[in-house]
Amino acid sequence: MPGSVPLALGLDTVGLQVPWYFRCPISLELMQDPVTVATGQTYDRASIESWVATGNTTCPVTRSPLADFTLIPNHTLRRLIQEWCVAHRSLGVERIPTPKQPADPDLIRSLIAQGPGLPALRKLRALARESDKNRLVMATHETRAALVEMAFGAGGGCEEARAEAMAVLALIGMGEAEAAEVVGREERVNRLGKVLGSQGTTLEAKVNAGAVVEAAAAVSGAEARVVLGTAEGVIEGLVALLEEKGNNARAVRVGIRGLFALCLAKENRPRAVSAGAAAALARRVAEGGCAGEPERALAAVERLCRTEGGRDAVVCGAGGGAAAVIALVRAMSGRAAEHAAGALVAVVGGSEALQVEAVRAGAMSQLLMMVQGGCSERAKRKAQHLLKLLRSAWPTSDSMANSDDFLQPY
Repeated sequence: MPGSVPLALGLDTVGLQVPWYFRCPISLELMQDPVTVATGQTYDRASIESWVATGNTTCPVTRSPLADFTLIPNHTLRRLIQEWCVAHRSLGVERIPTPKQPADPDLIRSLIAQGPGLPALRKLRALARESDKNRLVMATHETRAALVEMAFGAGGGCEEARAEAMAVLALIGMGEAEAAEVVGREERVNRLGKVLGSQGTTLEAKVNAGAVVEAAAAVSGAEARVVLGTAEGVIEGLVALLEEKGNNARAVRVGIRGLFALCLAKENRPRAVSAGAAAALARRVAEGGCAGEPERALAAVERLCRTEGGRDAVVCGAGGGAAAVIALVRAMSGRAAEHAAGALVAVVGGSEALQVEAVRAGAMSQLLMMVQGGCSERAKRKAQHLLKLLRSAWPTSDSMANSDDFLQPY
């Protein structure tokens, strides 16, 4: 709306006083989705959810313990706020939208109770796709456990129904108990490998199977990750998702996340290198096509660089030693900096020429920023080690050559 006032900026700035009972007691902003907690106090949903998510168990206003964390929509107050917004439309105030409420838990239970029927599973998938709130409502052990049984063929159901159940499971994730039910059954792990590795499987089905692998590996220990990683077709299928040529960001993201989770187990790394994971990940990093997952991609690259054949595969995948160095230097920023530095140590370690290339690409300034900035101690140690390694490639006329301030033991 032309000339409208963004509510997030605060309406008081334009000389319009917001009634105090329309303000959230936490954010002090006009409430968009007022909800009432067990103590009878009303808050904006986003603010109270954030309050609870950070570990608070009391009512912000009364400080009384919350008997439960149920949030009841305050429809009356929301309508009053909307009427107030409409009344002040001439001043540029936008009417707050009517929020879509989360799925009813009773509806979810009813759909699950219908078993592996396509209509019910499609409805569950639609609800899961609709919003984070719906996925949160659906993420109960009962729902997840039932979906695991349906996705892996228990209780009958056609192949299409099993694929649909797998798709829902991929959207809402798994907890430790459900992951154990998958990893603990050989035929279930084999099914994931078959879906990921089969030529006749659709890309969507492969992505969903990959997401289930990642979800199971993410909440499991090393032993379970090894079981998943050694299953025929699993790592190879994740590499294929990573190399997807059709600009399918979800496929690339699932491939990166799955390989990262499986490569946390050392036993999986040689197989990952053999399957082309190191080269594929390096290509994605060099091309900047990590689908929003640069930290996990570089963490996997760093681990695979320490595996036999991994360093050479990374160099080859990036398009050569110089290209690999440039890509890793460029990646040395933000949360991914630590892993980029670790991978760069492996890449340039035995090559004076590549050490010179790293200096030319600007590695020294990036590393100094890491040492002086707010990185973790582990990241700083990696940066200090790399600075020491690159010292001989730095021009002797520079003051860096005479300074040991940043070159602490690795």
